[in-house]
Amino acid sequence: MIYGIGTDICDVRRIRESLEKHGERFARKILADGELATWKARSERWPERGIRYMATRFSAKEAFSKAIGMGMVMPMTWRHCEVIKLPSGQPAICLHGALKEWFEKNHLTVHLSVTDESDYAASFCVVEKISPP
Repeated sequence: MIYGIGTDICDVRRIRESLEKHGERFARKILADGELATWKARSERWPERGIRYMATRFSAKEAFSKAIGMGMVMPMTWRHCEVIKLPSGQPAICLHGALKEWFEKNHLTVHLSVTDESDYAASFCVVEKISPP
């Protein structure tokens, strides 16, 4: 059963401006530790790729927060929601802390799609309620 659906489109230029203004402090607010390491590595090799990586993560977390119906209110936080890449290349959400506990207690699962072009990143998220074991 579908619990919620969320979508988000993010202007990459807005993310670029925030990074220029706030630097790594902005990245540390939005990204979980694993994402932060990937962002740094991508930014060193090709700064524009790092910016688009950040924009897709921002967009995915916004879409997820909409799908669970919370927005950015506890237990939903930027850093407790991590966007990972499965071995197949498929994007997925990995939750941490109180958000993970809430999600599991409510027997939820998530499906995620992300994309980006030069000026925009977009995400679509479906959260399902599954039968408890």
